[in-house]
Amino acid sequence: MRYSGKLEYAHQRKIRERNTNRYRLAHWPIWIFVFFLAPGPLTFSLFAHGFSWGNLGWLAVVLIGTGWAGLRAQLPGCELRPYILRFDEDKPNPLYRRVCYTFAWNAVLNFALMNLTGLTIAAATGRWYMSQIYHYAYLPVCALILLLGAAGLLPRVRRSTKGEGTERRYFYGSVWAVTAAQTMLLVLWKTMPQTGPASLLKLGVFAGALLLMGVAAYRGELPRTRPIIPGELIVD
Repeated sequence: MRYSGKLEYAHQRKIRERNTNRYRLAHWPIWIFVFFLAPGPLTFSLFAHGFSWGNLGWLAVVLIGTGWAGLRAQLPGCELRPYILRFDEDKPNPLYRRVCYTFAWNAVLNFALMNLTGLTIAAATGRWYMSQIYHYAYLPVCALILLLGAAGLLPRVRRSTKGEGTERRYFYGSVWAVTAAQTMLLVLWKTMPQTGPASLLKLGVFAGALLLMGVAAYRGELPRTRPIIPGELIVD
């Protein structure tokens, strides 16, 4: 089916020769968040029971690791200058980008899948199994996503940056959809009782937010979700 959404033209994009320190610093919290979420059961414990020594210890590890990588320009967005200038060029995709975006895909997909599964079961049976789902299902799904990333089968994680102008919209579209849906779900989780009708409402809001944001991303209505027409220099 022919794409009928909004487009971006590469020749209209401003070329940035260097990344400012402010720009590089602004990307650091993104990767702190991505890697802090990686141990899913520990993250579930944080939302269920509050901050623990385990969360604090892992946060310290993530801060040190991502901080060191950022200083060495080994985090996406923290480079001294943009790595991608011609998005349709067959250029090697650095290992640090492939690792970071693989873990970012895990943060986007895994938590959404776990929560959607738990909501569906709760709406159908009236019982919550979120703790069991995160305990038994999160790590196998995480392993699968990491394997897909290692094989270069995920957008922005391929061995070449060719096609970045299209692949980036899949990534950012997923981020917008999941972030909006998860935020709404968190508000409902904290403010509504654990009853059958409430579970149905939570499921409807969560699935509806994923769908609506996904459609908006597909149409290019959200930032960084428009395909970029090839042939000119761009900045990622």
